[in-house]
Amino acid sequence: MASQHRRFARLLAVTAAVATVGLLSACSGGDTGASDSGLGFQSVEQVADSPITVWVDAAREPIATAFKAANPDIPITIETYDGNAGGSDSFKTKMALFDQSGEGWPDVVFSTQTNDASWAAQESNGVQAFAAPLNKGVLDDSFLSGFTAGANAPMTVDGTVYGLRNDLAPVVLWYNQKLLDQFGYTVPTTWEEYEALSDKLAADHPGYILGSVGDGFTGTYVYYWGAQAPIFQVDGDAFSTNFADDHSKRMTALLDHMIANKTLVQDSVFGANFASYSDKLVAIPGPAWYSGAVFQNTAGLNVPAGEIGAAAPLYWNGEDKVTGNVGGGVWYASSHSKNLKAVADFLKYAVSSDKAAELASGLPAYTATSDAWLKTQSGSGYFVGDFAGAVNTAASSVWDGWGFPSFSPETAYSSIVIPGLAAGKSVADLVPAWEAEIKNEAQVQGYTVK
Repeated sequence: MASQHRRFARLLAVTAAVATVGLLSACSGGDTGASDSGLGFQSVEQVADSPITVWVDAAREPIATAFKAANPDIPITIETYDGNAGGSDSFKTKMALFDQSGEGWPDVVFSTQTNDASWAAQESNGVQAFAAPLNKGVLDDSFLSGFTAGANAPMTVDGTVYGLRNDLAPVVLWYNQKLLDQFGYTVPTTWEEYEALSDKLAADHPGYILGSVGDGFTGTYVYYWGAQAPIFQVDGDAFSTNFADDHSKRMTALLDHMIANKTLVQDSVFGANFASYSDKLVAIPGPAWYSGAVFQNTAGLNVPAGEIGAAAPLYWNGEDKVTGNVGGGVWYASSHSKNLKAVADFLKYAVSSDKAAELASGLPAYTATSDAWLKTQSGSGYFVGDFAGAVNTAASSVWDGWGFPSFSPETAYSSIVIPGLAAGKSVADLVPAWEAEIKNEAQVQGYTVK
């Protein structure tokens, strides 16, 4: 059933007892023995001036650098890594190595994936869970209640919040108003209209496109999640995937149809070849962060102002108006940190400061920050139409039937579907192998596959 809450109707309710923060104050170095901190985990002895290490991807490095400049009294080391992009599992793999050695954990980690709490909140081989509970004293309720309703749900386990959502990534339908006007087309509202438009475009204006299936996240999060296809579901320790469901079958057929008429290309939206479609992209379903990462990016499409707009998400005719979601990064705090106060200061700055709104490339998860970002984007003169309205609609319409297990759907799509399409096979041809790979990954992760 589709999520019906509105973004600004109510804020995320977080229930937790707020522990004293006295233990976060200065204490002499040396002894790092674990203690019952009252924070929901065994913290090491806190050292007020202990340096903190923050891991970020390249896109989040500017906010970490800004924090460092704004807080010269907090010693901080900034390290960049791949951000766990594409379901690389690098975050989990690296933390496992530190667990083995018993040292070296960073104090804060940013991940592009929303499913890391499934492992980061769990003890591993007798070592305390990496992710520190955040709503039991590290951060107070007044701050946590400022997030958009449901934003931290994927990182909440049994009422305990283990990560903070950096940004929301609901899928909208991006469109080029200049091209629509030139061709006499209107913005499609349903998946059926989107497919019908592809036939018109292919016949009347060959070479122009309506999207891409060339990234691990596009086929999975954009199309199948948005189509309510139950191919990635988790219930406790049980995992299931169903490509025989009508929603799955309809989306598979739609993709094959549009790949065949060449209105869906196989280029990555971040690849050099996709940039050649700058003046040929009529519309594309994609996450809110396409606004800065794709359209306004000089290394991307670099579309001039006054052409691009965002419309409400596509949906199946006569069904719930829901959409998919592509990531939305998450900040995690280490339970092994010696300076949780500095960690808390960093987390607050990263999601709720004026600088966070200024540097955001997509819709921030913190309500006040998202309000500021939407106001800036809407008033910039870059977008046409009701940009803020479309993004808000999408943010409150993400289909809640998608699961968050300890592995990403992107890896199976990237290893099976992308090379298969390049070899001339259809999505339907690849479904059996794709489904088998997803199930295999689930079993490797310890899930019971239905």
